[in-house]
Amino acid sequence: MPDIPYQPVNRDRGAERARLDQVPGYSQARQEAAVRMGTTRSAISRLEGSRKHLPALSTLRRYADVLGCDEDIWRWRHSCSSSSRPSS
Repeated sequence: MPDIPYQPVNRDRGAERARLDQVPGYSQARQEAAVRMGTTRSAISRLEGSRKHLPALSTLRRYADVLGCDEDIWRWRHSCSSSSRPSS
């Protein structure tokens, strides 16, 4: 497999959040998700948009359940051996 250089994607999260806040019903949906999870709307906002916040796996599973999604979480080891990578 050839080495492909890593190039991060620069995202303007503030602009994304502002755009989502203009979507009709988005704010209400975030509030409903928070109520169903037993948390706050600001916690949902942190979960959705912050790169500084590292949520617990149980939180991600609850959020996926509230959204009606299946979670597909891979454990990626820091080793470079091919045996540690998930199969595609």
